[in-house]
Amino acid sequence: MTPAQPDADFPMQPIGHIASDFPDKFGIPRQPGLATAARARLVLSPPFDDPLAVRGLDAFSHLWLTFIFHLSPDRRWVPLVRPPRLGGNARVGVFASRSTHRPNRLGLSLVELIDIDTRRGVSLELRGCDLVSGTPVLDIKPYLPWAEARPEARAGFAPDPPPRLPVGFSANAEAILAARSDGDSLRELIIQVLAQDPRPAYHGAGRKEGEARVYGVRLRDVDVRFQVRDDVEGPGVSVVEIEPT
Repeated sequence: MTPAQPDADFPMQPIGHIASDFPDKFGIPRQPGLATAARARLVLSPPFDDPLAVRGLDAFSHLWLTFIFHLSPDRRWVPLVRPPRLGGNARVGVFASRSTHRPNRLGLSLVELIDIDTRRGVSLELRGCDLVSGTPVLDIKPYLPWAEARPEARAGFAPDPPPRLPVGFSANAEAILAARSDGDSLRELIIQVLAQDPRPAYHGAGRKEGEARVYGVRLRDVDVRFQVRDDVEGPGVSVVEIEPT
């Protein structure tokens, strides 16, 4: 058998695309499972939308998705990156990180499988997803906890989940949520996303005390405007407005 050449190309075709609560990159949790209220749907494309291809998949609660960081610039990668967990200043090797700027732009995400719809093609309802809408998915594999959960493993510069900030809502924001049919789940999604402080890491450093720049993050069909304060009462997030996009 002739071995593959080191520089051989390996063409890949997406098996489907993601539709999620995240229309934009900004605000997406930096790891899967950190926002369990985040909804997503993986819609398989022909010829992979054959119900036979997912026979038996409903016996598994979690899945590995291999996908493309399609919004990262093509062919843009560097050997050193600045992980947010290190404050956005310290550099580590790209292969010691989960940076989106990778040589082949490949990503791996562990998601919860909620339901499988095979009435017209195939679509998978997912929870805890960290993928932007439109993400091309290359493969699906069942998660096996007995083989892949290793609590004794070392986690380098990210040994624990990121700290969470308290999140509060203005009276106007609360009124808007109360009027929506999905208000409760949207409120929980907003809390889970903003509690992780989605701002770029360098925005969190060097601020003057009490300074509160207004940011906006798109979730579902709304634009959530928020401020992060660090005053005498400690750090926290205030949701200022919620507007339709």
